[in-house]
Amino acid sequence: MSESVYKVIELVGTSADSWEKAAAVAVKTAAKTLKDLRIAEVVQLDMQIEDGKVSLYRAKIKVSFKYHQED
Repeated sequence: MSESVYKVIELVGTSADSWEKAAAVAVKTAAKTLKDLRIAEVVQLDMQIEDGKVSLYRAKIKVSFKYHQED
């Protein structure tokens, strides 16, 4: 088995519908520019409130991806 290195970054996704969709938006967006995404861990959930109602769900996630060194 070869040795590997992974980088971990934090992202915040948002959705007007749910925390699940907020997290999925963050992963989908990251996948457009990062290769070899491996794990996503939800580290915090919160909501934006306007006029006494939830207006936005926010999910902070940690995403890991394989680090590729340039030769």
